[in-house]
Amino acid sequence: MQRRIIIAGTGSGAGKTTVTLGLMAAMKERGLTVQGFKVGPDYIDPAYHTAVTGRTSRNLDSWMMPHETVKDIFKSASKDADISIIEGVMGLFDGKNHLTNEGSAAEIAMLLDCPVLLVVNCQSMGRSAAAVVKGFMHFSEDVRIAGVIANKVGSESHYRIVKEAIEQECGVPVCGYLKREDDLEIPERHLGLLPSVERGGLQPLFETLGERIAASFHLDAILTCAECDDISCMMESESRLSVFASRGSAKPVRIAVARDAAFNFYYPENFELLQACGAELDFFSPLAGEAVPERADGLYIGGGFPEEFAETLAVNEAVKASIRRFIESGRTALAECGGFMYLTEAIVDTAGRRYPMVGIVPGEVTMQSKLAALGYREIKGMEGNELLGMQMTAKGHEFHYSTFRPGTAGAEKLPPAYLTKGMKGSKEEGVLFRGLVAGYTHIHFASAPEAAERFVDRCRITF
Repeated sequence: MQRRIIIAGTGSGAGKTTVTLGLMAAMKERGLTVQGFKVGPDYIDPAYHTAVTGRTSRNLDSWMMPHETVKDIFKSASKDADISIIEGVMGLFDGKNHLTNEGSAAEIAMLLDCPVLLVVNCQSMGRSAAAVVKGFMHFSEDVRIAGVIANKVGSESHYRIVKEAIEQECGVPVCGYLKREDDLEIPERHLGLLPSVERGGLQPLFETLGERIAASFHLDAILTCAECDDISCMMESESRLSVFASRGSAKPVRIAVARDAAFNFYYPENFELLQACGAELDFFSPLAGEAVPERADGLYIGGGFPEEFAETLAVNEAVKASIRRFIESGRTALAECGGFMYLTEAIVDTAGRRYPMVGIVPGEVTMQSKLAALGYREIKGMEGNELLGMQMTAKGHEFHYSTFRPGTAGAEKLPPAYLTKGMKGSKEEGVLFRGLVAGYTHIHFASAPEAAERFVDRCRITF
């Protein structure tokens, strides 16, 4: 027997993250080992899960990854946990395709045979809350809503009205409530919550959330709702070789990884796949003035918020010079979104202030107040892409508020790195320069493990 449950909402803003973090804190306070997961392509929410549970939270994305890989990741991460708490994405049935459950929390619930705890924003509702829950329950017979959380109720009497209506009309327990309390709000930025790596003193927030939820949730009822068969019985084969298994004993290579408050958007599985292929990861902080580590064979600069730290990044000339030298040497490098922005000539903020960056990519990025790109991407490498060949297809996503303007006077335009396909069609994206592959797209290596293998193999070339 295993305990697992998905915290899903009726839509974005229903309160999933607040409930998830509070429930994690309350369960941990009970002495339980809690494993966190997040549905969909998200870096910030899993970082909060990790901070509250003390265990690395994982993404479960049924569009970017094969279904057996999703199960594999879940089984491996949850094997010694007392309860696995999975935070959904948007509304329960929202995902890649508005006509199917593809990529949604509902699909993860079906894949993992996982019960759902539905969070309903009950503000300005009474009996109508029951109609909302009943609609979600009957929308798909393959998704089991095991309980409900009433969020943003005005008072205990309001909660009682909602609870009695839902339990009478829907036959599922209402396992708790949260009032409309401003002190439970988590600070946000344009890409979502303020990343946990940038927030000091998170423990008081987690303690407050945990205490509030322990006081107003029926934790024993939630633990009962979460009881399921072990995930192993749903795997195709217990002897199947995991995509994360070691891929041989070739000479290891050292990949330098930029990781700090400016660059922290990485999937744990990307690291694990690189390590499985023989890479040793050497982390360094551009923000702290750390240059690319000596003896590095490869370089990986992930996404994050370089625009928030542009002034500090701009004045660290030694760091920028070390990155230029590395890339100009022809060695292998991958830069995604924030990392790509950092490699351009400059970042221009919304006030028009220009901050010089590494300057290896001709052109500059400009921050804007509205979203520039959001969504899943199917990715094919363009000619000359050493990491993602033209015959390979990977999956990932874009999410950014900046735009890139290529080239400067007299500069040669660099060839594109990818052909990406999203809801609005296909486009060429990113740049190639010697051994560098850079662009806005975040790639999940579990969608194309051979890309990780090519990355490591390319790093074995001696320069």
